[in-house]
Amino acid sequence: MALSEIDKNLLDRCLARKPGSWEDFVDRFFGLVTHVVNHTAQSRSMKLAPQDREDLCADVLLTVIRDDFAVLRHFRGNCSLSTYLTVIARRVAVRELLQKKTLGRLSLSGNEQVAAVSAPINGHHEQRVTDRDEVERLLEGLEDDDARIVRLYHLDGLSYQEISRTTGLAENSIGPTLSRAREKLRQANV
Repeated sequence: MALSEIDKNLLDRCLARKPGSWEDFVDRFFGLVTHVVNHTAQSRSMKLAPQDREDLCADVLLTVIRDDFAVLRHFRGNCSLSTYLTVIARRVAVRELLQKKTLGRLSLSGNEQVAAVSAPINGHHEQRVTDRDEVERLLEGLEDDDARIVRLYHLDGLSYQEISRTTGLAENSIGPTLSRAREKLRQANV
């Protein structure tokens, strides 16, 4: 999808620092940023407290305005602005989630703990793993290649494309490999 005229106009206004343009930008894209942050956390089996969600959304927006809107200035318009911001938001969220998880700074809601690997079983999450050593122990039951892909995706936060470049596997084989590995982990933990 190409850059819409509305988004092009909004982008030009932001880069020219027109009054009210940043507020319009936030109004237009804050829901998208929130969705990406929620989805990114959920895909890593992490349940965010409201303050962590707000912090991550703020980190994304700060990334957009940092260095005089450098992220927006680098936008070439080859896709929609929403698509571009989704990629930016996901990268920021993954980086921050990994850093905060490593440093133990997530304020998790309820009694839940950070999950490095957990699989929904019968619609709910079982005991969550908080220790990298425990994750490694769980992954010992997988073949080396599968365990490596699970580590790269869940622990290192790499995208399918990044995993493909790292491992030499076809990008479209990453998802099925992750699904098979999750199923093996579910069966081993039943």
